[in-house]
Amino acid sequence: MVKNRKLLNEELGRKTVAEYKAASKNPVVVVLDNVRSLNNVGSVFRTSDAFLVEKIYLCGITGKPPHPEIHRSALGAEKSVDWEYAADTIDVIARLKSEGFVVVSIEQAEQAILLNKFQPENDKKYALVFGNEVKGVAQNVVDESDLCIEIPQFGTKHSFNISVSAGIVLWDLCLKLCDMC
Repeated sequence: MVKNRKLLNEELGRKTVAEYKAASKNPVVVVLDNVRSLNNVGSVFRTSDAFLVEKIYLCGITGKPPHPEIHRSALGAEKSVDWEYAADTIDVIARLKSEGFVVVSIEQAEQAILLNKFQPENDKKYALVFGNEVKGVAQNVVDESDLCIEIPQFGTKHSFNISVSAGIVLWDLCLKLCDMC
């Protein structure tokens, strides 16, 4: 039986905030469309930091730093990952499209592509839209998206917490796009 020793924090090669800011990022931004839970917002910051996401857009009722509940789950990632607040998600979508991003709503929708079947193009930039915990991505945002991706699910619930969805999708997409892996 192989014995594994847990690595110490200093052995993990963690970047400082300054190193993160200077690092080459994955061509991915996250858009949070009216996410109500501050813990979910913080978790998305933490996951975005882990996968070198360029930026997070916090839209509508989505909470924004500084806030103790965001900080509690972000563990400081709200300081490393760039973010911007916008009152209207549609305005952010329009701007990102004009900047050449492919806008992808993570939603169960007609014509949605299953995440495991989605093959991103390495020369494209992606804006991933995650929606409200109860209502999902707003229909008008889905309408303006270039495509929808659905996470395959096999149980009775057919829904994930938004922070879990963000973790699954960012892990999959960033590994597919990652030059460093």
